[in-house]
Amino acid sequence: MTQAGVGRMVGQERAEVTRSAILDGAARAFDAEGYHGTSLGDIVKEAGVTKGALYLHFGSKEELAQALVDEQFTALESVTDTGRPGVQTVIDIVHSMARRLPADVRVRAGIRLVIDQSSKAGLVSEPYTRWIELFRECLVQAQRRGDVKADLDPGRVARLVVGSWTGLQLSSQVLSGRADLTEETTLMWEMLLPSIVPPRRLERFHPEGTARVPEMV
Repeated sequence: MTQAGVGRMVGQERAEVTRSAILDGAARAFDAEGYHGTSLGDIVKEAGVTKGALYLHFGSKEELAQALVDEQFTALESVTDTGRPGVQTVIDIVHSMARRLPADVRVRAGIRLVIDQSSKAGLVSEPYTRWIELFRECLVQAQRRGDVKADLDPGRVARLVVGSWTGLQLSSQVLSGRADLTEETTLMWEMLLPSIVPPRRLERFHPEGTARVPEMV
């Protein structure tokens, strides 16, 4: 590799490190103060970068917030293309999110941003519809195999799952700082599965989750 090529590679690596630092700093700021309570100055301070460096990667606070919202979906793009996605896939994805929320500030920030922007800047439905569509696709395939009751609409079931868990994680945050989120997520599935899955198929599924869906990192 030429010296110029090495220089470009080093520059790209530095740019990626800076971008990651900005995302981490923005996530900490948004998680603590929300979208409207966070300024670009707050983000620059948290990230330990200059405002000029921030603008090299993100054109505005809105663009930076959108990048954090999008991060929760990046690692899931191939989930429905592997193996046989179905009911257990949906269970495992929800459990994976339940484990990540207390531990991953980027995930927490992304979810808070969706809620903040929906409540203060008008309806922001796109993240919800993306989750609903992902789960709907899994449940459609499950229904074809007889794992979802034939008289159910997979889209409405997917919407119920997203709505139920969104409320569950918010109440868990208030009541326990999300310390009980995994346990409460298991309880949610214990309650929902008998309404979704035919009785003869129930024993196939694990409301506590399995390791089939890799951790989203």
